[in-house]
Amino acid sequence: MPQADRIRISRFSDLDVHLFREGTHCRLYEHFGAHLMQAGGHKGTYFSVWAPNAASVSVIGDFNGWNPDTDPMEVRWDSSGIWEIFVPGAAKGNTYKYRITNAHSGEVLEKGDPYAFAWEVPPKTASVIWELDYTWKDQTWMQQRAGQDLNRPVSVYEIHPGSWKRVAGEGYRSLSYTELATQLADYVQDLGFTHVEFMPVMEHPFYGSWGYQVTGFFAPTSRYGTPQEFMALVDALHARGIGIILDWVPSHFPEDAFGIARFDGSSLYEHLDPRKGFHPDWKSLIFNYGRHEVRSFLLSSASFWMDRYHADSLRVDAVASMLYLDYSRKAGEWEPNQYGGNENLEAIEFLKQLNLSIYRDFPGAQTIAEESTAWPMVSRPVYMGGLGFGMKWMMGWMHDTLQYFKRDPIYRRFHQQDLSFSLLYAFTENFMLPLSHDEVVHGKGSLLGRMPGDDWQQFANLRLMYAYMYAHPGTKLLFMGGEFGQRSEWNHDAELDWAVLENESHSGMLHLVRDLNKLYRSERALHRYNFQPEGFRWVDTRDYENSVLSWLRLSDNPAETLLVVGNFTPRVLADYAVGVPTTGAWKLLLNSDAKQYWGSGVEPGAAPVAEATPRHGQPASLRINLPPLSLVVLRQA
Repeated sequence: MPQADRIRISRFSDLDVHLFREGTHCRLYEHFGAHLMQAGGHKGTYFSVWAPNAASVSVIGDFNGWNPDTDPMEVRWDSSGIWEIFVPGAAKGNTYKYRITNAHSGEVLEKGDPYAFAWEVPPKTASVIWELDYTWKDQTWMQQRAGQDLNRPVSVYEIHPGSWKRVAGEGYRSLSYTELATQLADYVQDLGFTHVEFMPVMEHPFYGSWGYQVTGFFAPTSRYGTPQEFMALVDALHARGIGIILDWVPSHFPEDAFGIARFDGSSLYEHLDPRKGFHPDWKSLIFNYGRHEVRSFLLSSASFWMDRYHADSLRVDAVASMLYLDYSRKAGEWEPNQYGGNENLEAIEFLKQLNLSIYRDFPGAQTIAEESTAWPMVSRPVYMGGLGFGMKWMMGWMHDTLQYFKRDPIYRRFHQQDLSFSLLYAFTENFMLPLSHDEVVHGKGSLLGRMPGDDWQQFANLRLMYAYMYAHPGTKLLFMGGEFGQRSEWNHDAELDWAVLENESHSGMLHLVRDLNKLYRSERALHRYNFQPEGFRWVDTRDYENSVLSWLRLSDNPAETLLVVGNFTPRVLADYAVGVPTTGAWKLLLNSDAKQYWGSGVEPGAAPVAEATPRHGQPASLRINLPPLSLVVLRQA
């Protein structure tokens, strides 16, 4: 179409431009990018892109032979830096990029669309015109989610979709979104997890980054299928009562030439100063959180996955790296803030704004911070001075727990505080207990491989550690393969070691995880006060010589009180006395050393009777046998 005859339309109102430039627009995906539409009697695609330092921008693609002279874009009159064009004939499935000429240097760049809904399968790098039409079937789920609070069971199965299972007969390829919709839904429902957390599904060029080097902030990776097929996967999980958590990465992005790095020939999305704009650990770029348009971009990406893909939660990656200006930097490699401190004030305000927008716009949704420092009030409301997240990963618990369990049991009596210390701060945040992918990579080995002792003791220790996690206050997360005790370290280029389930030791571990999820969901004392001290009370932390810990889990109904006793040595402790709050019979609910889990089969006693003999500060006590390397859970009969 000759330039003089071009159809001039815009998807931006003056208010949209104002909110974009103010840094508060949360739905830019409705305006920027490629949108199929009809105008002037022609079917085509409207394109818009932000490039304020460009002298010219044109859209190039297979619909115009990649000719930069065919479809030059026009910049808006309002100095917003937004370029627009309607291209008749540009259709769904066409590939495209933006050809940008920098106004100062004359440098010419070819860039993918920051707001693209789909991309070519890597290593190809063009954006793809797509539409997000889909008929959702999860209305009941979404309505029920809106009324949920934090005091409910949340047990998360973390998965890397490319390496969960593979198809041997077809080049050992990863499962598609469609295949996952059936196989993953069946598996997770059978094991009783309440949520699946996907490591980043946003488009990323390097598979080995596991998705944490994102270039497509508005597109699920095309490696496993189309956007609609990913929507159907979410729908299928919701139909089984399983929530969706998506890893989301607003902390950094890669330098790939086709991505948003130096997008219009300038530091547009990243901070110009490398002391703030370059991440030394990941060799990637850091967003300029002080730039209003960048905040709108990130806010819109977060909202997009909640809005168009019905995600229930976002797990926000690497929050600590955003909060601190000196994160992973030596003296002289960072610049203090205006008050002389090391806090990144712009990132802090962005995180607060992010959480306010998510909780305002998406009832029942949650945000979860991966934050590894002692930054206060991460999961407290913004109006109270917090960052506003719903939950925070309890990295200290994870570190102390793994450190304790790798010790030979003969030395554990000197380190009992590694397990009890977490309760000194367990209720300062809304904590999620993570045994994530980070703990089974980079030479750390598998969780099973880090347990001491012979084969039997390794499995017994791992069963004990899982049972301890489920009986500890807080929500739970377990990375794939951990549920059956995978021996090898996670390899993103291979599937999990499913063949080991033929062994009783591994199938027994799977049986235990299934029963732990069932117990966690059915016993209100294990989740009624997920994050409040009312739900926990120590019975005894001082039996160092036997390496025994005991505690109570409580709900708002005294009859639902649970007694938890852990024996962290391979010795059987017969006729062990434990204080309890009431007399009468107590019922055994779980023994992590039971035979069906490949345990020794030592019986604690099915219904021990508590007598009015005070012990451990309790008015009554009961006697049970403590199996080796075991945790037992009892409730009043």
